[in-house]
Amino acid sequence: MPTEADFRHDKIDVNGVRLHYVTVGSGPPLVLLHGFPQTWYQWRRIMPALAENFTVIAPDYRGAGLSSRPVSGYDKVTMATDIRELVQAVAGDEPVALVGHDLGSFVAYAYAATFPAEVSKLVLIDAVALGTKAWDRVSSGPRLYHVAFHGARDVAEMLVTGRERAYLEQFFTYRAYLDHAVLADLDVYVQAYQAPGALRAAFEVYRAIPEDVEVNRALIAKAKLPMPLLVVGGDISSSGPSMIEMAQEIALDSRGVVISRCGHWVAEEQPDQLLAELSSFLGP
Repeated sequence: MPTEADFRHDKIDVNGVRLHYVTVGSGPPLVLLHGFPQTWYQWRRIMPALAENFTVIAPDYRGAGLSSRPVSGYDKVTMATDIRELVQAVAGDEPVALVGHDLGSFVAYAYAATFPAEVSKLVLIDAVALGTKAWDRVSSGPRLYHVAFHGARDVAEMLVTGRERAYLEQFFTYRAYLDHAVLADLDVYVQAYQAPGALRAAFEVYRAIPEDVEVNRALIAKAKLPMPLLVVGGDISSSGPSMIEMAQEIALDSRGVVISRCGHWVAEEQPDQLLAELSSFLGP
């Protein structure tokens, strides 16, 4: 089995942005898309096992980690186009399997809905797709307070800058069941989001959500996703119970699983359970 020592770090210019990405393994392409407040690093525990059957590609999406932080382009179709061009450069025209968590699932859905013929399978982890009936119901709940807060231009930056560690620690703990599992990586993410422009770019991803909702409503009305869809939720997460209902709204062929003793941070809290579900769904 590959190890973290086999991870290869690269950068590439695509769609007007420079993306940092990590690859490992060989086989059909498998893209892992992180969320906030994380980077590609959230996947490192499960990448070696997945790399036995896939060429695993774990990018920092536009604005995050070691990728560049442009002033615009944070709507999810543009971000999905970034990732598509990265995939084409690394793997050619071979269909790709997509796994997205949190904000990364919004990008993964945009990719699959905009370029359906290029996606073999799709996995959305603990984030209800924008523009669905489930999103309309959960987005106004108190556990998603941060969507509106991060959307408040300049205000969010003013209140979080200089308090990144305290804010991120609270953010992880509030949405976790086994908070120690994700807090073990807190220093990595604090450093990432203390970088100049990092908070501004992160919050711009949220500020594009109203536009994304309208785009997704049109995509959902036009056609359901044709590729197999797996949705994964934590049993303690606020998003978990809505995932299966959401999947039936957006896809022709969907299935859902709930990970036990798990909050929002599935890849850290229950990596073995997640890996088992991904391996079963994605196949060798």
